[in-house]
Amino acid sequence: MSVRLKLTLSYAGIVVLAGALMLAAVWVFLLRGVPGVRFDNLHNVLTNVFLLQGRGPLVFAQAAVLGMLFLLVFGLVAGWVLAGRMLAPLSRITEATREAAHGSLSHRIRLPGRRDELRELADAFDTMLARLESHVAEQRRFAANASHELRTPLAITQSLLDVARNDPSRDPGELVHRLHAVNARAIDLTEALLLLSRADQRSFTPEPVDLSLLAEEATETLLPLAEKAGVAVETSGVTTPTTGSPALLLQLTTNLVHNAIVHNLPDGGTVLVDTGVRDATAVLTVENTGEPLTQELVATLTEPFRRGTDRVRTDRAGTDHPGVGLGLAIVASITRAHGGTLTLTPRPGGGLRAAVRLPAELRRGGGRRV
Repeated sequence: MSVRLKLTLSYAGIVVLAGALMLAAVWVFLLRGVPGVRFDNLHNVLTNVFLLQGRGPLVFAQAAVLGMLFLLVFGLVAGWVLAGRMLAPLSRITEATREAAHGSLSHRIRLPGRRDELRELADAFDTMLARLESHVAEQRRFAANASHELRTPLAITQSLLDVARNDPSRDPGELVHRLHAVNARAIDLTEALLLLSRADQRSFTPEPVDLSLLAEEATETLLPLAEKAGVAVETSGVTTPTTGSPALLLQLTTNLVHNAIVHNLPDGGTVLVDTGVRDATAVLTVENTGEPLTQELVATLTEPFRRGTDRVRTDRAGTDHPGVGLGLAIVASITRAHGGTLTLTPRPGGGLRAAVRLPAELRRGGGRRV
């Protein structure tokens, strides 16, 4: 049986039962007025009920039967109508579910009326559809961008090989050097994609981590790059305990510092790295000087393969550092995987301020680093 039919029978059954109890009460009340009828116990009551057939009016019994039939019909009709009205929102939700199953995620229920359990269910379903639609669209853009980015080094490699095949007299050393650079970029892109996928899947076991130590390790690793670019890196802060994947959080810190060094002033730039615990939150802040940025541009920097205004800089050694366009996207993904938030804001004098906030590990104390 359908849910509507079950509700209809339930409503009708309740109405008939209530009517039967009411008629039984009236019947017993009438028996009290019959001479010689006693109500000392249940046996006497039942006996007197049967005696009423011969001593009481038969019209009452007939009226009772007709009344029960009327209540049954009324209960069935009213129950069917009420059940239909109550289940109408579920029909709209079912229709939206079928639309989503066929790939149409733009459909919304938008259930009108007062906020009750069904309205909350419909609103929650609409929210879920909106998130799914946004996620699918983001995945499609990511797949298209990743395919384009991976195709570029392969096309360049193919072109270089064609040139070498058609021009045997060409210097092989130059060809090998360019092929090596293109291959290195393809490897970096592939590793970045794998890291991004790993962060999204949250496939790691949380461990105690000190963000201040990760900040020191990242700055020491990238110090040669900073020196070549003429960028001064300054670190400060206190012990900042949190929990998560040490490898992923180190990658997060390294990406932020690397991004701050590469996208800086051509000469005399500065990078400020700070860690601390504020309001039970572990905070890692990386600021850098650079060109003025708008809030609209900054809001798009965490999108995969987004490099802003050709965010490519050349250091003093003449080496380009365009990146693969996944640095801040990886930072955002790792932050989400650790239950934190990433905030990017343009600095008034130019450059970017990136703040990562993660749940602090309060069981561990903190003190000023020496």
